[in-house]
Amino acid sequence: MTESSDAYATVDELADWSPWASFDDAAAIAPTSPGVYMMRAGGSIIYVGMAGERSGKGMRGRLAVYRTGKGAVSGFGEAVLDRALANEQFLRSQLEALLNADARRAKTWAKDAIAWVQPELRWAVCDDADAAGQLEDDVVEILRTHGIWNRAARP
Repeated sequence: MTESSDAYATVDELADWSPWASFDDAAAIAPTSPGVYMMRAGGSIIYVGMAGERSGKGMRGRLAVYRTGKGAVSGFGEAVLDRALANEQFLRSQLEALLNADARRAKTWAKDAIAWVQPELRWAVCDDADAAGQLEDDVVEILRTHGIWNRAARP
């Protein structure tokens, strides 16, 4: 077993996680409860986030912010857009669209960045925002040295 797979196994034991699903599928069916979600791409966990009650929208509400592109400067939306903007292939595809008179708003670029990464997602429901915050902290601490994109995990 690799060091990452040991860490992933430890994270698996912390909560009752849903199965992995594509971002679009998961974002549409995620619970409206508070909880913690993880994103992975290429088999590696890349991001850990949490959602509180969010006016009764819970995790589904938080993920909707990303799905609509409105999260370009927040959490996962910012992390994925930062990486996309540093990728020549992503920038070339955006430039091609611009050259073809397809001017795009920032939120479209943010949605395109998520589609470019093609993340999968899973979640664990928590009793309240405090429990979700604690679980997120625990997971980030375990995965801190395993390449996650969370700002809190940066040295």
